[in-house]
Amino acid sequence: MYDYASERKNPIPVFSEMGSINPVIFFEDTLQKNADALVKMYAGSVTLGMGQFCTNPGLMIAVESKALNEFLENLSEEVAKFVPSKMLHEGIQNAYIEKQEKALSQKGVTLIKKSTYQANGIKTLPAIAAVSGETFLNNPTLHEEIFGPYSLMVKCKDINELKDVWQKVAGQLTTSLMGTDKDFTENKDLIAIAPSIAGRINFNNPPTGVEVCPSMVHGGPFPATTDSRYTAVGINGVKRWVRPVCFQNCPEYLLPEELKDKNPKKLFRLINSQYNNGNVE
Repeated sequence: MYDYASERKNPIPVFSEMGSINPVIFFEDTLQKNADALVKMYAGSVTLGMGQFCTNPGLMIAVESKALNEFLENLSEEVAKFVPSKMLHEGIQNAYIEKQEKALSQKGVTLIKKSTYQANGIKTLPAIAAVSGETFLNNPTLHEEIFGPYSLMVKCKDINELKDVWQKVAGQLTTSLMGTDKDFTENKDLIAIAPSIAGRINFNNPPTGVEVCPSMVHGGPFPATTDSRYTAVGINGVKRWVRPVCFQNCPEYLLPEELKDKNPKKLFRLINSQYNNGNVE
């Protein structure tokens, strides 16, 4: 679509979302101190709307530890209790099942647990899987989005491998950092990398927590979106649909009402570096 639009006689911009696995980093101190809360938070995030959110946390990353293993087991148990509901349509369900089966069939990938409920019709089963950092780095298949209630935990041997895994994924809509003040203080170099990975960086929040407000960004580096400068959520989303035009030295009577000195519509405008909704003196 992007290439086709660029090749038109009159090219037009394309603003597309093309997939995001929204990687989440779990630091060790928070896994030791806040595991129960994290389990509840991420079981809800993975299964929210049957995983049919573009901000679904499809990839989790952490350094191997006893706390990580306990968190992963408890998260899987919580997800297994989830009662499946219908997906949007049969095509989405079939794609989810096909891609999940492909991922789980890869060498080194372990299915931790699936939902224990019976799925019928266009309902499907949430699942949590795990893989080593080394295997993930060497298998591009595992970097692909699986649109639905599925998440893969990458278990890294150390913080350097964690960094490699995080940077191996393509551009993302979101990335999340789950940690204590101790975690963040000890890993400032990772925090500095985050803006190159995603358009929205979450601290101790799941990626599915999107609020429609002026400061929200819903876009990210290619291939999360074709143009990372424009958001799809919040008031700045309108910039996808408009093109700026400057009326320079234009007679007052020829100006659109929105630009006239008397400001008949009482719009807030930036005049001489000051916002106001009055007349131009």
